[in-house]
Amino acid sequence: MNDVAKRTVRVLGIDPGSVITGYGIIDSNGARSVYVAHGYIRVKGDTFPDRLGHIYTAIADVVEQWHPDQVAIEQVFLSNNPMSALKLGQARGAAITAVVTRDLPVCEYAARSIKQIVTGSGSSDKQQVQTMVKALLGLNRPVQADAGDGLAIALCHAHTGLNRTAGTPAPRRRSRGRGLRR
Repeated sequence: MNDVAKRTVRVLGIDPGSVITGYGIIDSNGARSVYVAHGYIRVKGDTFPDRLGHIYTAIADVVEQWHPDQVAIEQVFLSNNPMSALKLGQARGAAITAVVTRDLPVCEYAARSIKQIVTGSGSSDKQQVQTMVKALLGLNRPVQADAGDGLAIALCHAHTGLNRTAGTPAPRRRSRGRGLRR
């Protein structure tokens, strides 16, 4: 086994939100992942810019405390409510800015891809994701939903993205039979 395959990387997974932003931290060598920490940020502020500033500061504090090597974040999904999607995008931007200003590489993953990697099904519900995160990391206590999503994002990156360049989309896999059509 070469040195690159044995190298352990600390991954910070971020589930951005304008009300609650979850995060999870794992150490992984690509084949094995070990739980480090998780938590969530209940966003505070009187104005939306204040809330974005709180996300930025809180994520910067997480980086300062846990010293991740790489960061993975959930992509914005299309929503029926354009205002919600816009706010989510801005929350993502605040979180991304907090890590890139500290020279950390960031990879982005679609929610469906995260579910597929963690549970084996891109249409899994939150409970199935939570159950698999706890099983994969050997956790025997409840995990707050947004923090669990942060851990799922970190696991997705650990099992698919450690060998790719940050900012580069994950390779698309061809599927047999039925695709992602609705």
